[in-house]
Amino acid sequence: MTAINIRDLSIEYKKPKSEETFTAVQNVSLSIKEGSFVTVIGSSGCGKSTLLLAIAGLIPYASGVIEVGGAKVRGPGRDRAMVFQDASLLPWRTVHDNVRFGLELQRWSKDDVNERANRYVRMVGLGAFATYHPHQLSGGMRQRVNIARALAVDPDVLLMDEPFGALDAQTREVMGGELLRIWERDKKTAIFVTHAIDEAILLGDEVVVMGRNPGHIRAVVKIDLPRPRTAAMLDSEAFLAYRRQLRDYISADLAALQMIEGVV
Repeated sequence: MTAINIRDLSIEYKKPKSEETFTAVQNVSLSIKEGSFVTVIGSSGCGKSTLLLAIAGLIPYASGVIEVGGAKVRGPGRDRAMVFQDASLLPWRTVHDNVRFGLELQRWSKDDVNERANRYVRMVGLGAFATYHPHQLSGGMRQRVNIARALAVDPDVLLMDEPFGALDAQTREVMGGELLRIWERDKKTAIFVTHAIDEAILLGDEVVVMGRNPGHIRAVVKIDLPRPRTAAMLDSEAFLAYRRQLRDYISADLAALQMIEGVV
């Protein structure tokens, strides 16, 4: 079953102090299966985050269609939850109360709020830190709270915009493994934007490669690696072949852009 269907999507922005528009994404079509984990990569400025924000209903689009669960996206909805690179936790709230926040906004019953907050705090491995405040947590722990808060509201689709981008390499690797563990349990449809090719391969059922000028889809690569996946796969021949393939796509996009701009 298709969870997300995008057809001929174009997104435009008005240029500052001008009536002219800038096309950020053009003619994007993509189908994402229910319960799949899709990663999105591409060079800076290719529209990865813009595409994610449009699916979330946080920005308008000029033309085309975005459907989630068969319903057209016309704005934010309870069927989608977004995780940003900045955890944006409320500093005066504890871990438990930060996870409660989204549930409270959606007016879940008091019993459900407490039960779900407790469950998802434990799921991300922070049960012993439930009464801590954000300043008492490491960057990785704060991002776990962010993910727990998104999952607690029971979205159909989890949208993640470089959630580990600000973390060091070792913490990022650990968090990737934790995210896969959580995803394997709930099997939410997930879209994960990243700059890191290895991360995209390790996490994704499919990797969507975006190109620039304007943003478009260059390729969709199916990742045929067994799950559960671990960092031990990084040196396998299959993994290295995917890495070369994806690097070639991005290198070709950058070369084409340089030709257009007269750099080479």
